[in-house]
Amino acid sequence: MEGIEWNRQNLAYQSLTEVPPELIERDGFKTAELDLTHNKISDLRFLVDYPHLTTLILDHNLVGSHVKMPSMNKLHTLWLNHNKITNLSTFVATLVKSCPNLRHLSMMNNEAAPSFFNGGTFQQYMDYRYFVISRLQKLDALDDKIIQENERAEAERIYGRSKPRKKKKKVEQDNNNT
Repeated sequence: MEGIEWNRQNLAYQSLTEVPPELIERDGFKTAELDLTHNKISDLRFLVDYPHLTTLILDHNLVGSHVKMPSMNKLHTLWLNHNKITNLSTFVATLVKSCPNLRHLSMMNNEAAPSFFNGGTFQQYMDYRYFVISRLQKLDALDDKIIQENERAEAERIYGRSKPRKKKKKVEQDNNNT
């Protein structure tokens, strides 16, 4: 949008459980980057008031697998390292729905993202990568690594391509209601 000066809102290391409403009201619309590192955030529904967000940093918070997120079509970078994500399938399904243009995702040190650093095996780590890559097909980088074409091919071979859900046609819905 022309004429708006986009800003970066840094609320890191403040022990917040939520973003103060006065800050959302004042800065939400014009914020492109939001850093909430090292807080106690678990609910992301407030992000509905950040319609132009492109980068969101939520490292070291309390975000879980069943988090509710608004649609964030402009978001391309999301860091969720050191959170409480335990169910990869559930969490990634939320991302597919809420963040369709995600390019960079980092989930290191979550139970759902096994790696050498949190007790996971190499095979568990690769399976995690393949699953995420198969579902978030616009990703360019996952965690600390660029996604390679051979990884995309293997992800598709193992998990297939994620297909968007088709909405029922109104005619079909009307027929089911009679």
